[in-house]
Amino acid sequence: MAKRRKRDKKKRPIPITVIAVAIVALFLIRLYQVFEPLVRNQVFLHGITGPLTTGWKLTALGSAFLSSAIYLLLSLAGIVVLIAFLRLRRWSWVILMAWTGVSMVISLVDYFYGRPNYAVMISNVIIAFALNINEVQAIFGIRSSDVPSQ
Repeated sequence: MAKRRKRDKKKRPIPITVIAVAIVALFLIRLYQVFEPLVRNQVFLHGITGPLTTGWKLTALGSAFLSSAIYLLLSLAGIVVLIAFLRLRRWSWVILMAWTGVSMVISLVDYFYGRPNYAVMISNVIIAFALNINEVQAIFGIRSSDVPSQ
């Protein structure tokens, strides 16, 4: 039986894995949000049954398509950021931090308008806390590891 080769690389820290799992959870939520408006408008059963716009305004069907397209783009972008994050690219940390901040603001607005999405809110909080751990910031070159935290 062949011996397994030892890995030359160190194992990823637990916070990186936690962030990756949270990103996957957000991907699955966004993927659900891609299909939900289309199923609600029975697009898969009956096809496109009416106009997408009336003048300069979107119809309910047009709004469903637009919503699905935006969530699809967010899902695909999330996969790209996840891959870069697991490859420990510095820009992925910056994009993920900005994305998480914007997503938290949108989630809070939705909460105050009576449409809370608690799964997204929890994932965002987990990602925000994990991204701010000194060890994670040092790995991505955001903070040098020799500077003590205050």
